[in-house]
Amino acid sequence: MISTPPTLEQLRARHGDRYKWLVLLTVMIGTMASILSSTIVNVAVPDLSHHFVLGQERAQWVSAGFMLAMTLSMLTTPWFLLRFGLRRTYTGSILLLLAGGVVGGFSLNYPMLLAMRVAEGLAAGILQPIPSIVILRAFEREQQGKAMGIFGFGVVFAPAVGPSVGGFLVEHFGWRSIFFVVVPFCLAVLVMVRYLLPVNSSMAGDAKPLDWKGLLLAGVSTISLINGLVHLHDGWVGAASLITIALTSLAAFIAYQRRTPFPLVDMRLFSHRQFAMGALVAFIYGAGLFGSTYLVPVYMQTALHYAPSEAGLLLLPAGAVLSVTIILAGRLSDRHAPNVLVSIGLFLLAASFALMATGSLVSGYFYLMTWAIIGRIGLGFVLPSLSLGAMRGIDMEMVAQGSSTINFLRQLGGAIGVSLSGIVLEWRLAVHHVGLGAGGNAAAERILPFSETFLFVATLCALAIFAAWRMKAGEKPAASAV
Repeated sequence: MISTPPTLEQLRARHGDRYKWLVLLTVMIGTMASILSSTIVNVAVPDLSHHFVLGQERAQWVSAGFMLAMTLSMLTTPWFLLRFGLRRTYTGSILLLLAGGVVGGFSLNYPMLLAMRVAEGLAAGILQPIPSIVILRAFEREQQGKAMGIFGFGVVFAPAVGPSVGGFLVEHFGWRSIFFVVVPFCLAVLVMVRYLLPVNSSMAGDAKPLDWKGLLLAGVSTISLINGLVHLHDGWVGAASLITIALTSLAAFIAYQRRTPFPLVDMRLFSHRQFAMGALVAFIYGAGLFGSTYLVPVYMQTALHYAPSEAGLLLLPAGAVLSVTIILAGRLSDRHAPNVLVSIGLFLLAASFALMATGSLVSGYFYLMTWAIIGRIGLGFVLPSLSLGAMRGIDMEMVAQGSSTINFLRQLGGAIGVSLSGIVLEWRLAVHHVGLGAGGNAAAERILPFSETFLFVATLCALAIFAAWRMKAGEKPAASAV
C-alpha cells in the first residue's frame, strides 16, 4: 500500500525547528551529486577519446555539452517550482540525473554518451539554484549566512574530491565507473525527498506558460557566443559572425522579456541596484574563477615541469582551507554587510592570481600552494555572501527567478572565462613565439605568456570589486514556509 506524502504542517510538527535544516541537507546532497557529475567526467576524457576514437573537437563536447545544458536549464527552475512545487521538481530532476549516470555508464556509442551528458546537465541546471531559494524562503535573516555557509561547504567539497576519486576509478575500473558515482547520492536523496519534502510546497502557485521563445533566444545567444569565442582561434570572419548573432539574440531576448507577460527573466530584478551589481559580480567572478581552473594545471605541467599528480595535489590543501573558510564566512555574513565580504574575497582572489603571475622555474611548491590557498580563502568569502547580498530586499515572489538568474550569469561567465583565458594565453604565446607543444628549454619561455594571462584573470576579479561595493543589501521580507 502506497502511503500518502506528508503535508508541510505534518512535517513541521514532527521535526520542529530542525525541519528547515533537514530540507537544506536534502537539497544540498542532490546539488553535490549534480556538481560531482560535472567535474568527475573531465578526468576520463582521454580514455573516452581512445574508446570512441574521438578527436579533440568532439571529445571536448563531453564537458561542453553538459555545461551548456546546465547553463540554459537554470532559467527554467522558477517555472518548474511554480508549476510542480519543490517535491515534484526535485524528484524529477534527481531521476533525470540518475538516468543520465546509469545509461551513460552503459553507453554503446558516442552520440548515446553525449545525449546522457546533456540529460545530466539539464538536471544539474534545475537543481543548482534550488538551495539558495530554500535558504532565502525558509530561514530567518540572521540564520541565512550560516545556512549558506553549510551549503557552500557541500558545494566546494564535491569538486575538491571529484577529480581525485575520478582518477582512481578510471585507473582501476575504467571510464564507465565514474558515471555510476552519482547513483548512491541520487538514491539517498530520493529516500529523503519521500520523508522530508511536503506535497503541498508553498513554492507551487498558479501555473504559467513556460517562456519557450525567451528560452530559445537565450539558447541561440549563449551557444553562438561560446562558439564564436572558440572560433577566434581559427579566424575573425567566422567568429565575428557568430558573436554578431549572439549579441543580436541577446538584444532580442532582453526586448522580449520586457514585454512578455510571463518572462523567463523578470527584468524588474535589475531595477534593484543590489541585484544588478550582484549579477555583474557573479558574471565577472565566474569568468575569473573558471578561467583560472583551466590555467593552473596547464601552467604547472607545461611551464613549471610538475607531474599531473603534483598539480592535483597542489589544490588539496587549498580545498581543505576553503571548506573551513566558507563556513566561517557564512556566519560572518549574518553580522556584516555582504558587499564588504564579497569585496574582501574578490581582492584575495585577484591577489592570488597576481602572485601566480610572479612564478618562475625556481618557485617552490610551497609558495605555489600558499598562493592557491589565498585564492581559496577569497573564494570562501565570496560564495556565501554573493547570493544573499544580491537578493536581500527583492520581493519574495521574485526570489526564485533571482536565484536562477544569478546562477545562470555565474555559469555563463565561467564558460566565457575559460574561452577568454585560452584565447589570451594563445595570443601571448604567439606574441612570444613559443607554443605549449615546444619541448625542453621552451618551458622557461612559456612562463611569461602564462604570467600575462594570470594578470588578465586578476584584473577581471579586481574589476568586480567596484560592482561589489555598490551591492548594498536592502530589507529582506520575513522567511516563509518551504
